[in-house]
Amino acid sequence: MAQKVLMKGNEAIGEAAIRSGCQCFFGYPITPQTEVSAYMSKKMPKIGRVFLQAESEVAAINMVYGAAGTGVRCMTSSSSPGISLKAEGVSYIAGAELPCVIINIVRGGPGLGSIQPAQSDYFQATKGLGHGDYNMPVYAPSSIQEMVDIIQEAFDVADEYRTPVMVMGDGMLGQMMEPVEFKEREGRKLKEKTWAANGLGDRTEHNVINSLYLQPEALERHNNKLQKKYALIKEREVQYEIYNVDSECDLIMVSYGTTSRICKNVINAAKAKGIKLGLIRPITLWPFPTEAFEKTINLTKHGYISVEMSAGQMVEDVKLAVSGRAPVEFYGRTGGMVPTPEEILNKVMEIVGGEK
Repeated sequence: MAQKVLMKGNEAIGEAAIRSGCQCFFGYPITPQTEVSAYMSKKMPKIGRVFLQAESEVAAINMVYGAAGTGVRCMTSSSSPGISLKAEGVSYIAGAELPCVIINIVRGGPGLGSIQPAQSDYFQATKGLGHGDYNMPVYAPSSIQEMVDIIQEAFDVADEYRTPVMVMGDGMLGQMMEPVEFKEREGRKLKEKTWAANGLGDRTEHNVINSLYLQPEALERHNNKLQKKYALIKEREVQYEIYNVDSECDLIMVSYGTTSRICKNVINAAKAKGIKLGLIRPITLWPFPTEAFEKTINLTKHGYISVEMSAGQMVEDVKLAVSGRAPVEFYGRTGGMVPTPEEILNKVMEIVGGEK
């Protein structure tokens, strides 16, 4: 067994990316993810890889486009306002079918907002980060260990499907420290990148990286191809945890990331009051784990409650998954405020009844 080391979340992201074969990192500092860039700036040049602090977030994502087009593994990281600036470039990357990993350590918004943790980028990440009909896989780890494990998965998924992949944490996950183990693991068996613009080699024709289709018929064919790919990702790549739903529950909470850790404490506190709670924890926010609701719809007396560090975003996907078959409630804090177990439990008892 590998030895565990105590690391800050942002630095663990950098180390996991390096161990996953990331060859190029392009970024721009913004709190609360700046340590990702700082870590990569120290480590990457020492092992013959590329670190470049771009002049802006817009420049950084376009550098990712260029590097990804040559077939090398590359990554960028930012926090909420910086991700907004990258949105156009991410759409280009999706349109050109280029693999890359994007880290978003979410902070409170809108606007410059605050540097405190939030989950208010859910819509931005899952409903298409930019223009056009596209999606990208979005992972939401709940611990630094899970984040480290997911980075390898993210690079593999990006390469397998030729798509940008986002790993989305919040400011708390980026800044906290936990013991982590960097496990030796086999990656997926991936095809050779015969599409890459990395020299003519044995080919007779140059590969061209492009997302421009001036003929509407050609663009529609390309979009249909992308939609088939997204359908395949939905079929194969959904990840979630169902916790404490071995029998009927009074209520099932739905939460992701660090908020789900708070919800697990709420489950223990509710048990002392004779209330049984369960939890659905999406690990992939896109594709959303609709099947988790199919498995639990008959195991909840009072339906579901979506618990988020937002004004209510994931709750819309929960309602779509439940499709009117059970009540769906919401509890959230916004602006960088973190919900406490006591607050959540009080909301639960309003719904199911019980002694406060």
